[in-house]
Amino acid sequence: MELAHSLLLNEEAYNQLGEVQKAEFIFDWLRYLEKLLVATSRSDVKEKQKTLVEQLLSLLNSSPGPPTRKLLAKNLALLYSIGDTFSVYETIDKCNELIRSKDDSPSYLPTKLAAVVCLGSLYKKLGRILGNTFTDTVGNILKAMKSAESQGRYEIMLSLQNILNGLGAAATPCHRDVYKAARSCLTDRSMAVRCAAAKCLLELQNEAVFMWSTDLDSVATLCFKSFEGSNYDVRISVSKLLGTVLAKAIIAKHPGAASRQSTRRVSLEEVLELLGTGFLRGSSGFLRASGDMLKGTSSVSRDVRVGVTQAYVVFISTLGGAWLEKNFAAFLSHILSLVSQSHPKATQTQIDAVCSRRCVSFILRATVGGLLGEKAQIAAAKDICQAVWKLKKVMDAVMSDGNLETRLGSADVAASQHMLVCALQELGNLIHSLGTTAAPLLQDSSAGILDNVISVTLHPSISVRLAAAWCLHCIAVALPSYLTPLLDRCLERLTVLKSSPEAVTGFSFAVAALLGAVKHCPLGIPHGKGKIIMALAEDLLCSAAQNSRLSAQRTQAGWLLIAALMTLGPAFVGHHLARVLLLWKCVFPVSPEDLESEKSRGDSFTWQVTLEGRAGALCAIKSFVAHCGDLLTEEVIQHLVPPLPCAVDLLTQLSSILKTYGSPLKTPSVVYRQRLYELLILLSPETYEGNLSAILKELTADLTALDIQVAASTFLLPPLCHQDDLLILSPLLQETDHRFIEEQLLLGSGIACGSLEYDPYSIYEKDVEGDSVPKPLPPTLSVTSSAVKLFGVVCAHVGEAQRLLVLEQLLDSIKHTKGARQQVVQLHVVSAVSSFLKYVAGSKGHLGPEEVRRPVLALVMGALESPNPLLRCAAAEAWARLAQVVDDGVFTAALAQVSFDKLKSARDAVTRTGHSLALGSLHRYLGGISSQHLNSCVGILYTLSQDSTSPDVQTWALHSLSLIIDSAGPLYYTHAEPTLSLIIMLLLNVPPTHAEVHQSLGRSLNALITTLGPELQGNSTSVSTLRSSCLLGCAVMQDNPDCLVQAQAISCLQQLHMFAPRHVNLSSLVSCLCVNLCSPYLLLRRAVLACLRQLVQREAAEVSEHAVMLAKNSREELTLDANIREVGLEGALLTLLDKETDRKLCHDIKETLNHMLTSMAVDKLSFWLKLCKDVLAASADFAAVTCVDTMQEEEGDRGDDASVLTSRSDGRPYPFTNPRWATRVFAAECVCRIITQCENAHSAHFDVALAQDLKKKDSRNDFLVLHLADLIRMAFMAATDHSDQLRLSGLETLLVVIRRFATIPEPEFPGHVILEQYQANVGAALRPAFTSETPPDVTAKACQVCSAWIASGVVSDLNDIRRVHQLLVASLTKIQVGKEALSHLYNESASTMEILAVLKAWAEVYIIAVERHKNHRQPLKTPACSEEGVGNGSISPDGLLDLVHADLGTLSRLWLAALQDFALLTLPSEFASQLPVEGGAFYTAETSENAKLHYYNSWALILHATALWLTGTGFVVADPDEGAPHLSRPVTPTSMCQGSSSGPTVKSPEDVYTERFHLILGISVKFLCSLRSDATMESITACLHALQALLDVPWPRSKIGSDQDLGIELLNVLHRVILTRESPSIQLASLEVVRQIICAAQEHVKEKRRSAEVDDGAAEKETLPEFGEGKDTGGLVPGKSLVFATLELCVCILVRQLPGLNPKLTGSPGVKATKPQMLSEDGSRLVSAALVILSELPAVCSPEGSISILPTILYLTIGVLRETAVKLPGGQLSSTVAASLQALKGILASPMARAEKSHTAWTDLLRSALTTILDCWDPVDGTHQELDEVSLLTAITVFILSTSPEVTTIPCLQKRCIEKFKATLEIKDPMVQIKTYQLLLSIFQYPNPAVSYPYIYSLVSSIVEKLQEIDRRKPEETTELQIFQEGIKVLEALVAVAEEQHRSQLVACLLPILISFLLDENALGSATSIMRNLHDFALQNLMQIGPQYSSVFKSVMASSPALKARLEAAIKGNQETVKVKTPTSKHTNNSGKSSSIQLKTNFL
Repeated sequence: MELAHSLLLNEEAYNQLGEVQKAEFIFDWLRYLEKLLVATSRSDVKEKQKTLVEQLLSLLNSSPGPPTRKLLAKNLALLYSIGDTFSVYETIDKCNELIRSKDDSPSYLPTKLAAVVCLGSLYKKLGRILGNTFTDTVGNILKAMKSAESQGRYEIMLSLQNILNGLGAAATPCHRDVYKAARSCLTDRSMAVRCAAAKCLLELQNEAVFMWSTDLDSVATLCFKSFEGSNYDVRISVSKLLGTVLAKAIIAKHPGAASRQSTRRVSLEEVLELLGTGFLRGSSGFLRASGDMLKGTSSVSRDVRVGVTQAYVVFISTLGGAWLEKNFAAFLSHILSLVSQSHPKATQTQIDAVCSRRCVSFILRATVGGLLGEKAQIAAAKDICQAVWKLKKVMDAVMSDGNLETRLGSADVAASQHMLVCALQELGNLIHSLGTTAAPLLQDSSAGILDNVISVTLHPSISVRLAAAWCLHCIAVALPSYLTPLLDRCLERLTVLKSSPEAVTGFSFAVAALLGAVKHCPLGIPHGKGKIIMALAEDLLCSAAQNSRLSAQRTQAGWLLIAALMTLGPAFVGHHLARVLLLWKCVFPVSPEDLESEKSRGDSFTWQVTLEGRAGALCAIKSFVAHCGDLLTEEVIQHLVPPLPCAVDLLTQLSSILKTYGSPLKTPSVVYRQRLYELLILLSPETYEGNLSAILKELTADLTALDIQVAASTFLLPPLCHQDDLLILSPLLQETDHRFIEEQLLLGSGIACGSLEYDPYSIYEKDVEGDSVPKPLPPTLSVTSSAVKLFGVVCAHVGEAQRLLVLEQLLDSIKHTKGARQQVVQLHVVSAVSSFLKYVAGSKGHLGPEEVRRPVLALVMGALESPNPLLRCAAAEAWARLAQVVDDGVFTAALAQVSFDKLKSARDAVTRTGHSLALGSLHRYLGGISSQHLNSCVGILYTLSQDSTSPDVQTWALHSLSLIIDSAGPLYYTHAEPTLSLIIMLLLNVPPTHAEVHQSLGRSLNALITTLGPELQGNSTSVSTLRSSCLLGCAVMQDNPDCLVQAQAISCLQQLHMFAPRHVNLSSLVSCLCVNLCSPYLLLRRAVLACLRQLVQREAAEVSEHAVMLAKNSREELTLDANIREVGLEGALLTLLDKETDRKLCHDIKETLNHMLTSMAVDKLSFWLKLCKDVLAASADFAAVTCVDTMQEEEGDRGDDASVLTSRSDGRPYPFTNPRWATRVFAAECVCRIITQCENAHSAHFDVALAQDLKKKDSRNDFLVLHLADLIRMAFMAATDHSDQLRLSGLETLLVVIRRFATIPEPEFPGHVILEQYQANVGAALRPAFTSETPPDVTAKACQVCSAWIASGVVSDLNDIRRVHQLLVASLTKIQVGKEALSHLYNESASTMEILAVLKAWAEVYIIAVERHKNHRQPLKTPACSEEGVGNGSISPDGLLDLVHADLGTLSRLWLAALQDFALLTLPSEFASQLPVEGGAFYTAETSENAKLHYYNSWALILHATALWLTGTGFVVADPDEGAPHLSRPVTPTSMCQGSSSGPTVKSPEDVYTERFHLILGISVKFLCSLRSDATMESITACLHALQALLDVPWPRSKIGSDQDLGIELLNVLHRVILTRESPSIQLASLEVVRQIICAAQEHVKEKRRSAEVDDGAAEKETLPEFGEGKDTGGLVPGKSLVFATLELCVCILVRQLPGLNPKLTGSPGVKATKPQMLSEDGSRLVSAALVILSELPAVCSPEGSISILPTILYLTIGVLRETAVKLPGGQLSSTVAASLQALKGILASPMARAEKSHTAWTDLLRSALTTILDCWDPVDGTHQELDEVSLLTAITVFILSTSPEVTTIPCLQKRCIEKFKATLEIKDPMVQIKTYQLLLSIFQYPNPAVSYPYIYSLVSSIVEKLQEIDRRKPEETTELQIFQEGIKVLEALVAVAEEQHRSQLVACLLPILISFLLDENALGSATSIMRNLHDFALQNLMQIGPQYSSVFKSVMASSPALKARLEAAIKGNQETVKVKTPTSKHTNNSGKSSSIQLKTNFL
């Protein structure tokens, strides 16, 4: 292929190739040339132009295929437009010559067509340059058309379109001729030609004025004709033409008076009249229709009506939304009139009426729903409501005097009914799509929507009543707050008007529809409504018999209400189940005898009522089984089953009853049948085992009955075919935007579309397609489809003998019928058998013996050769299922062989298509059958796919091939190359008019790419050939005119991009995607988005850039509604999201945008924020926005937000016009995502100063914090919108902003935070959420934001806090009344949610208040705190606490009540009987399931707050309010702590406290011991903090201390938490609780010892019992021991952080030195906390117990020291080392070390520990460890100072210790020396001489030497100065400790050293600062020592005059400076001292 990449065709290479490769080579060269020409310089092109033209023209003669000729033409035109145009006329002549040629042979055809295409392309590109040649050309082409076949006509039309496009107005002379030619083509046999003609005329109407003026009528008639017998593509093209021409007629600027034609302006009425004619009369024109009309026979064909419907939509869309808004009323009345009585044609039969109504609904939905923004939609809804009201008025007039002339009445009823149905359905849809934004519409009393709709519920026509009910359903779904009031109103009307038949049915429909809405409203309805509805239903059923005029209606209504009630689910139904089952039992006779006697009684009417009642009962039970699965226990099934046999008996009797009573029973009996079948399908076959054979008989009779006329294959078969196979059938089966109306064409002429009146019971069912009306099919059809489904189940469960019998019977029934009847029976039978096979395969069952296979095989085989393609498709599926079920290789092979033989011999298309698909299906279900089979299959399919005489055979064969490629997988590799070249060859040669073949080719290519998979990345020649062929195939398909083929191309490229991303040209792929973003074809849009979604996961930025580049460079190609140039691909996708209705597409758009946001939001921050802001601002309600600013002005704080006001008035058009609420919600979610993305990016996003700096350095830098004003504004706009969902999103955004930005300081005003300036906005955003009409979920969210705002600490002024605080106070007042008080609009669980949200918010505020209070109390001793205090302005730390305090009494009661509820709700189910009957404080018993969720969300913070409050009251004072539970009666129906028994007994405070303590502890332990995976961090932390708070006070500690089991249980639970949760904060909190438990145990032990001593005062100490763990034996029992549990937990923490501590891991029992390591900050904290706990443990033990745990504790503590003793700069100790030293000190100082019983053991163990530490120094395995000497020395010092002397004074240890000190003194590191001196100082000062003297003796001499050495070498660094100072301190200390007789010697040593550092005044001036400091230090010390030891001092001075002289000189020289310097020197000295002191207090 590389050879093809040159400017001129490489003819050498070309001539060496075979035929197929030549075509490929040419196509590849042309593709390359197209890119190259644009890139090459003009001169180069001109140089080679002649040769190129020759090469291109010679290709014309080599019969190029369709894609090649298109490219060839493109290149020719491009070449001339870039190079010279001299020879262009020759080229045109040459093409004309080729066209004139008389050669009609098929081989010459491609050349002719290529010439036609070239002409079109040349004129399009060069246009008027070509001057007058066009008249000859057009004439020539038109002449050629007369004799052309369909391909020729197709290409000629497209070529003419291009010529007209290129010439524009210049082509006027031949407009009429082209028009004439196109007219004939518009009604051509070939559909592709019709499409091409429509395109040509669409181009023509741009310039040809006559088309939309004088000839308008004939154009319209022509289009109507064209719709006849059209397919989907034709309808799209022609409707586009018709709609555009008509729109043009209305809006065109007509030429002035000077023009020759006197054109008249066409009015809107005329245009609508014209369209209406097409809709009502079709294409029969205005005159010819009259004859038929008189006869009353003609009916408009459905395809014309559907086509016209689409034209209406195009017409309105072209005129646009603004136009529609102005002219809506006229448009509406016209559209509704289409189904009015003035045009009886449209509605003469019910079938016609239903179809016409669908069309009208579609027009309204597509225009009103698609073009208008929300405000305009509200206005439209008012207009529709007005129309309904007018129609109702007419109706009322008729009804009031209709008693005399009832016939007139019925005609008029019929007249208005269809209009009303359409109007009501559109009104419902409109409000449904508006959601809560429709609130103003319903509150507007002048519109009176609800009254109007409810009044129509009484209309005499059942379809109108159903439509009104559905409209109410939509209102309730959109506005949940109306659900309960509407329900009440309808129930009330139903009760009052019980005697009117219309009212009974109408209002029961309404109630059922409203009940169906409940599942869409998360807030639900009050539980009590279930009781009312059930009672009413029973009443209707019982009173049905009283009045025969009403019995049918009441029976239906009663059962309808019960059936609808079932959809509310188990919680509602459980209470009424017994009554329902009783009614169910009573509706059927008890025994067969009763049924017999029934038959003999009654008349036609009573049977009608009976059947209606029984069908209703069956429906109610079906609804119960479907919606209340949880209630279907064994016991309930026992009650359900008994009436079933009787129901089946009645089924078998139906035919005889029908004979007796005649046709009135026909419909009721069909309905009864259908209901019974539907119920049986849902139940498991075991429940009706006894009746299987009877049912099977009935089913067989049903399926082969004689009275079924219509073969409705299109609804029976699709579910039984494989979804992928349906693609090869009519495109109608595929999903399109017009599915709603196209469906009627699919069903065929005699069949009605689905409509609500066929099955009123479907009104409460959840609709499959989202928001549109349910569309049940007529009962005669649906009974067939139920029978087919049920047959599958029943046939699989009967005995094998009977199964065989039935199958043979079915086979015979087909043989015995003839003609059309036979087709119907065959259809039903094959469907039933397919259903049976599908069921058996699905349930892994068996078919039975060989004999059973025979009839099945015969049936399927017959269907495989049926003329109905759908039936063949289903049969192929059944064929494969049969092989799957039999599961026998021989049988499968035989089946395949049958197909092979048929395919080899058969010549007819039917057999060949059927069997080729059968082969594919076999492979699909059984994988690769065998390689030899695979070869034969592939061979046969190759042959079939090249059969150009029959496109159908090609399509099916290629589809089958794609299935085989898919299922064969890697086995297919050997066939990959031949298959690929076959596909390419066909792609290059199959005419574009056979789109279906191209679609199958696309599927095969796709399957092939998937099979090759990652292989495609390879570099070998074979792989790269395969790859370039794949890419070539994709390129051919991308150029195909058919949209579905383009969709295939895109998905192939998507696969290629996944497997070989480097080889796919991203920019051309992206441009292809952008161009098709707004394609009218749904499947193409889906493919585009699926591909985009995949691309942006890897390379979002590139995709986005390519899209923008494309938009900038292209002029005409992009017909995007979305303006990529301005808003980028992202904005275009958002616009698309706003318009799109298809769920899958919307989901993909959101996913794509999310991926783009994730990878790009941080880099393109401003762009993304602006997008979101534009979407949100385009809809911001102006009134809402202004309120903020007025507030800000009042406060004089006009920040950025002043600009909110001006943002709309600057006249700039918004890129997004009126986005819908769902899009705005998405934009608000995007804002939250952007913030999250920034959190993971640069820290400057949350740091104002840094962000401003970086922005200054480079203006391209962009940071989130700089957009804070925008974030707040967006959150505010969303939070104050009409739409509740948007309010929730806005509040969520506000919450995220507060949490993220609360702590960020404002650099301009130190001490303030950046959010402070937005207080007013936050307040204003929150206030509306607390109004009374706000739904509870919004209020709950707002409470969360309130508490976050108060807790964030942003606002420091109490008055400002009060504003938001006030909102919470108001809510608290509202909820205090308990669960009864809150609104009755929603389910009780909604009020639970609101109450708990308020309590949780208060809890959060209280927790924060207490924390702040604590933090301010502790550090008051240090002066540092005062500065913060000043910074925070006026708020005192207790201010917030004071605010909360006022309500604390109430709050604490409510909190405790909520916790008690939570505790009850979380009890296991076996305690259900003990729960209070009426529920808890805040939930009712019936709604407990729903309430649980809300408790789960809020209990944790409430628990923490309650614990804090209890500890605040200290568990000490018995507050009278709190202590007496009966005072809490008003708050809660159950008293606080004593369940439901409220006696007069008042509990003692101790009891109350104990109960509360156990409540909190119980909830915590239950939660912590079974942490679910979804438990939030927040809950766990809050729970642990609550435990901490609880154990902060003595009383609960004493409780835990005294109850050892409780302590152990808590420890075990905490151990689990630590094991299962990795978060350091949770582990630290857990350790804190452990520490408190150990403290509690210590206190308990101390207390017991103390009390024992007091009691036993006089007795001997020896007799005292031992307290603490381990008693006298020292044994600790796991599971019973607190200490053991604690040790386990600590070891777990330590070993996790330091695995080296685990002997099992290190493999040696001893302490093995490894390289020390630094832990992370969190790790260090955890280890330190664990060590603290370890050091506390000995105090909990008895002396014996302490001996058993001491080795472990010492091992761990020293282990930590050893593992983490890292050398740090500056000689610091790491925090873990410090902690281990501290712990060591704690352990060594333990009283147990001194206690008699344990003294000796402890001494031994401690000596061992010291030895271990000393051993750490020694090199292990010859390598020296890099441990920190200071840490180890400190540890030794701790031992020396903290243990009793006998531990460290034994000679061997003492000697080693002294050696370590000596060695350390020799280390050169100054910091080490300083620390060593400090440690020695503390040892020398130790009071016990036995300990300190040996060290003094051994070390003093070396210290003195060191100091003298310093003296000799003058120090130059501060560190040396410090060493000297520390050394002197040690010597001074020695002097102090020494005995009198030695003191003089020591002083004598010290003085010379000090004096040697003194300087005289000359030296002092020139000395360095260090020397000067030394001088000062020495002098000062001398001044102190002199007076203290004066005698020694004098004697030394006397003996050494030199010293004396030096001293005097220094004193003199210093005299002046001392005055100044003394204070500072003193200061430096002190600081040194204090630092050493601090060090010591750390652990010594």
